[in-house]
Amino acid sequence: MKKTIFILFAAILSLGWVACTDKPDSPVKSNELPPIYPDYAGVTVPVGIAPLNFNMKGDCERMDVTIKGADGTEVNANGDYADFDIDDWHALLESNKGKDLMVTVCAKNEGAWTQYKDFTIHVSPYALDEWGLTYRRIAPGYEVFSHMGIYQRDLSSFDEYEIISNTRIPGQCVNCHTSNRTDPAQFVFHVRGDHGATMIQRDGQREWLKAKNDLLGGSMVYPYWHPTGKYCAFSTNQTRQSFHTMDDNRIEVFDLSSDVFVYNPETREVITDSLLSTPDWSENTPVFSPDGRTLYYMTCRQQEYPAHYQDEKYNLCKISFDPETGRYGDHVDTVFNAVKMGKSLTWPRPSYDGKYILFTLMDYGYFSVWHKEADQWLLNLQTGEARALDEINSPDAESYHNWNVNSHWVVFTSRRENGLYTQLFLAEIDDQGRFSKPFLLPQRNPKEYYAETVYSFNTPDFTKTKVDFDSRSAAREILSDERVETKVVGN
Repeated sequence: MKKTIFILFAAILSLGWVACTDKPDSPVKSNELPPIYPDYAGVTVPVGIAPLNFNMKGDCERMDVTIKGADGTEVNANGDYADFDIDDWHALLESNKGKDLMVTVCAKNEGAWTQYKDFTIHVSPYALDEWGLTYRRIAPGYEVFSHMGIYQRDLSSFDEYEIISNTRIPGQCVNCHTSNRTDPAQFVFHVRGDHGATMIQRDGQREWLKAKNDLLGGSMVYPYWHPTGKYCAFSTNQTRQSFHTMDDNRIEVFDLSSDVFVYNPETREVITDSLLSTPDWSENTPVFSPDGRTLYYMTCRQQEYPAHYQDEKYNLCKISFDPETGRYGDHVDTVFNAVKMGKSLTWPRPSYDGKYILFTLMDYGYFSVWHKEADQWLLNLQTGEARALDEINSPDAESYHNWNVNSHWVVFTSRRENGLYTQLFLAEIDDQGRFSKPFLLPQRNPKEYYAETVYSFNTPDFTKTKVDFDSRSAAREILSDERVETKVVGN
């Protein structure tokens, strides 16, 4: 009896082993690239990135994927989808830095195996130099806040962590978050709603600033840190939304007024200037140059809203700034004239090496996330030339973006996958200013993850380390309505 049980048990183990090691047997060769999701064929990735797991787009009983390095090392995944071991994947990338990986994909369907045309993944010579990403996840409608929050993601794995969400502060919107040159030791975000505030955290110490000031005319939004950490630039906006009944763009966002200013956290002073607070123009989305001596921002002539929303077109301007005295220069220069092109510029972001400004160009307005024509552009600050980034643009909306600290990687949002949800893409930029093919932020099971999520990713930024933030105590502080008053001073 015992012998019979042992034989039966061995047979079951043998069948399980065969099932778990179903390998390609005389596969039919195809000259077509494999129809995989996401499309990772020909992308460039940094050492240390999470595995580029992928699925077949259509029906598939089983996959067998082998990735070989130029040095002879390889990894294999065999199962329902390509799920690579994280440690093996990291070792493969590390030993093939600056080289190509060769990917062989076999897929089984209706009992037969097909081997598709091989493709390459290039391992970048440029380091990522970041722990991860921060971003906001929000339902794509924007009519109501619903469930949304700010999150962070370890780029070497698939681990995501909440920084703060409105499950702790119901009915509030958390947005406009940023750190100083990707260092979260200095971190800021805005809370919109009945308990509105602007939070500034420096070295673990938080202050909740009064969100609205009558002298400013609106809240403190769209922040950007001075490289020294001594200042943070903001704009103050009276923002409105309109919703199309029949239009692909769906939502329009415009400002009844907006101005730009610099905030000094030590003195709690809001430093304004008449050049940045003009009555007939809207100044918006300020950013400092890497040396901290120039303040870039976008500006447009005020329109009669909402009737003339399509006439709202922004140019990129700049004014000098003295960090020793906190004073602005005496004149404003136009850096890029988008209006001459019949276009509007939005979300200027200087590279930290001082070479470029990355921005979005669209037909009108500045809320590019719903504009299908919105594309990424790059301005070369050394030559003054600007070009559309055909390497990374798509037929759908490209929107918000940021640089990593060594200015060789960008993260941006795009609706290219389904036209409804914004998702995060990363791309390399080399020493000649050329971008690689973007790749979708990796997930453990990407087809399942992106099919089941009901949230858009937006306002992404890199983060050098994990953001240290106590969301429980922060929620209590938000709901307490204890706020720090700011003082407005003229230049």
